[in-house]
Amino acid sequence: MDKEYLIHDKPLKALFVFSLPMIIGNIFQQFYTMVDSMVVGRYVSENALAAVGACYSLTNVFICIAMGGGVGASVLASRYFGARNYRKMKRSAYTALLAFLGIAVLLGAFGLLTGRKIMQLLRTPASILDMATVYLNIYFIGLPFLFIYNVLSAMFNAIGRSRTPLYLLIFSSVLNIFLDVYMVTSLHMGVAGVAWATLIAQGISAVVSLFLFLRTLSRYTDESTGDDAPEEAGESTGNRTKEGKKPKPKVFSWEELKDMSRIALPSILQQSTVSIGMMLVQSVVNSFGPKMLAGFSAAMRIESICVVPMTAIGNAISSYAAQNIGANRLDRVQKGYRAANLLVAAFAVVICVVLESSYTGIISSFLGSDGTQVALRTGSNYLKFMGWFFTIIGLKMVTDGVLRGAGDMKMFTIANFVNLAIRVTFAVTMAPRFGIAMIWTAVPIGWLVNFIISFSEYHTGKWQTIAEGSSR
Repeated sequence: MDKEYLIHDKPLKALFVFSLPMIIGNIFQQFYTMVDSMVVGRYVSENALAAVGACYSLTNVFICIAMGGGVGASVLASRYFGARNYRKMKRSAYTALLAFLGIAVLLGAFGLLTGRKIMQLLRTPASILDMATVYLNIYFIGLPFLFIYNVLSAMFNAIGRSRTPLYLLIFSSVLNIFLDVYMVTSLHMGVAGVAWATLIAQGISAVVSLFLFLRTLSRYTDESTGDDAPEEAGESTGNRTKEGKKPKPKVFSWEELKDMSRIALPSILQQSTVSIGMMLVQSVVNSFGPKMLAGFSAAMRIESICVVPMTAIGNAISSYAAQNIGANRLDRVQKGYRAANLLVAAFAVVICVVLESSYTGIISSFLGSDGTQVALRTGSNYLKFMGWFFTIIGLKMVTDGVLRGAGDMKMFTIANFVNLAIRVTFAVTMAPRFGIAMIWTAVPIGWLVNFIISFSEYHTGKWQTIAEGSSR
């Protein structure tokens, strides 16, 4: 396949081919937490399912920081790739890897020191607090592997090689499932077993990804001029020092990190808005007790799977827009936007049919023989309601993706803040009075308002002016 197919192929075909491996790969990635929940729910206890579920909103914040940071950082790499400026592309990738490795170590240490306190602040029921803390501590130890893998995955996508992360995710997901079952049913490690299984699988995947990525980068040689001119003192216009040797490439650049942060930070916010919202409302969910929490946790796992195609297509249109902006093909960005909306609408129809026809069976698969009717009813009601609204988040993700790829971050950021505010407000003010259903009722409302704000910005065409300025 042409390595620049996002620039040359028909938009619908290019986006589908590019996003499909990302969709499949992200679904396998979601299997990490979903299998954790299913194994402990069926083979340990309903309380164990509630404990892992209570951790989900917090752990997912870190997952989204890693994913959002990777996607945001990869926008620069995509632009350099589209412009065939491979030297800057490599430096951008190395800078992102080193920066996010440092961030992961700091966040992991912070999590180990404060994880139990955070769970107490979220009003985690006392009956599951110890199990939740054990799961979190092991999770935080493996945080550097999580960050490195997600940044590498985004960088592979930035250069149009989305199949590589897919293959690695399939391998690590299968390994994770095997280790989950073995450590829980044979070694009887309980919640700690599923946590260690995830850490080991992600660690192996991250190390292999790094090796493959470095080998892939070595195949790209400088083809550009101008921006790729020597930057170090003593370099000649022929990219050689006075002694006739090629200068060593920089592996870290503060300037690149600064430019990257302008896109990565709002992207992190966008990717983690749902998770931050869920963490803030987790205390409200916890107040309804372990049984409702177990059903709610199971339904959240399914929702996270359903959102995968929408997120993947949103990330795909971001790389697509960035590459075409780098290649001065702004006309293709608008065509790609329309094509991406068709894709998310098609996925939303399939998701709706599946959820509305089998929501009870899906939730029951998470609950063992001691599963209660309260847990089953809570999870089923969640999925039955949410099945109709995934088109909205698809349109939101695609519109946000174009704005992110163009570097138009102001309204993008505001839209996601409003989304977060709506979800938190509903949970805190409405759920205690009218029941737990108010928590998921707020979700599509937040998505819709987010989309309206982002689409209004897209419709003004300001993103084109910003994109033209950034590509000069």
